Amino acid sequence: MLQPSRKQNEVPGTTASVSGRAWLMLALATVGFAVNFWAWALLSPLGPRFKDSLGLSSIQQSLLVAVPVVVGSLGRIPVGALTDRFGGRVMFPLVSVATIVPVLYLGLAGHSSLAALLAGGLFLGIGGTAFAVGVPFVNAWFPPERRGLAIGIFGVGMGGTAISALTTVKLVKAHGMANPFLITAAVLAVYAVVAALVLRDAPCRTVPTEPLARRLAATVKLGITWQASALYAVAFGGYVAFSVYLPTYLKTGYSLSQADAANRMAGFVLLAVVMRPVGGWLSDRIGPVRVLAAVLTVVFVGAFVQAFTPDLAPVGTVAFLAMAAALGAGSGAVFALVALVAPANMVGSVTGVVGAAGGLGGFVPPLLMGSLYGAYGSYALGLVLLAAVAATALVFTGTGVRHALGRRVPTAQAH
Repeated sequence: MLQPSRKQNEVPGTTASVSGRAWLMLALATVGFAVNFWAWALLSPLGPRFKDSLGLSSIQQSLLVAVPVVVGSLGRIPVGALTDRFGGRVMFPLVSVATIVPVLYLGLAGHSSLAALLAGGLFLGIGGTAFAVGVPFVNAWFPPERRGLAIGIFGVGMGGTAISALTTVKLVKAHGMANPFLITAAVLAVYAVVAALVLRDAPCRTVPTEPLARRLAATVKLGITWQASALYAVAFGGYVAFSVYLPTYLKTGYSLSQADAANRMAGFVLLAVVMRPVGGWLSDRIGPVRVLAAVLTVVFVGAFVQAFTPDLAPVGTVAFLAMAAALGAGSGAVFALVALVAPANMVGSVTGVVGAAGGLGGFVPPLLMGSLYGAYGSYALGLVLLAAVAATALVFTGTGVRHALGRRVPTAQAH
């Protein structure tokens, strides 16, 4: 059952003023998200290097990359609930400081064996929980009709993973293994100090009084939790999957060089990041259901077209860029939906579960694509399955989500 927040019954279409302080808090939260995601993604670019230097198998390399992502995804559930209780002013500096410890460990001592790397990666996952801190923090600072845009702008911080991808290997080659880790730790420390001094929770923030376990139990009973989780697993999970697997796909399917494939993947990621606030902004104006319906249609068409492995120029490129834009906008629309529907004192808890679903949703597609290619020598079936998932999510959005949302919020916002 969907439950509305306190402010959902305000008249839609009114333009509420937003203070300069709210925009400052949004900017600081976005920077904190980006910095922590930068740290969270440090091991992934170094996976091939560790594979060669430590003699890792493909499975061990995959495990090395997966551990911080899985921990960061699942860790969003308790961190989101803790943010509801203690606020972003406490949680942002706390998460940032906690992330410094594994970053320094990995850079200075924890890269000599697989066991050491896995131990460091386990705690590096803390950085990935910053997402569940920022959404409820930003949500409380903005009125309902501006939250889609605000949370979409905050979502640009996921581009922190691109910083890691573009700089880590170069810094290691130029200055040694410790260098990128030391730089990241220093940036985290500076941010933690600034956040502790400047960040403030919204004056109107609703603070829950129930114990953590009871609030988490109540969260999983909300319909919006599972509806948004399913949609985010498709939207953000699809983005994660492509950002991880696209270089392999392009290299195998189109015989591109590793550098060319990596550059195209960077373009995919950049477009998705840019479109996330656009999805939130559109949701504020025409409603998240319409935006989700549109982007899922684009993903369905793009995946179906790409299943036939068309020429990369122009059809394949257009298909992938269209899916990148759609997945980015869809990710923004999902949290516009959460901001609109989730109870005010449970936004963090709902965000934690939904964020975990999105992060974990990105791991199944690459494994499935690799298995199907190994079995059939083609990626076609995997892309057909993606099209089928998008079509299913589209039907679900147009029926279940639209119906439930229409009964709980004003028509102008529901559609």
